[in-house]
Amino acid sequence: QVQLVESGGGLVQAGGSLRLSCAASGRTSSSYAMGWFRQAPGKEREFVAGLSWSGGRTYYADSVKGRFTISRDNAKNTVYLQMNSLKPEDTAVYYCAASPVFGNPAAYKYWGQGTQVTVSS
Repeated sequence: QVQLVESGGGLVQAGGSLRLSCAASGRTSSSYAMGWFRQAPGKEREFVAGLSWSGGRTYYADSVKGRFTISRDNAKNTVYLQMNSLKPEDTAVYYCAASPVFGNPAAYKYWGQGTQVTVSS
């Protein structure tokens, strides 16, 4: 079992930056691939970014490539999502997730409670 707690959401103006954090706990949390998803009002949850358990491999949704960076610090059991050049369409609840398999957005099985990100125009 892996427990995930997100933090760092908030209100920011378009063009600004935020860094989300996800604190993981559980006996084998550092061996899981990690990812970030988001869900905007009235829309389905969508994949944003993922990285392998070592942090050496990453992949991103086209909509955030070049603006968002996912990283992890296994010593702190924490995953980060650095979000730059934010746009109003990035407004959503952001979820951290853990998966035993890297590279498959459908394989995430543990989820955090989410943190709200609101980007004003």
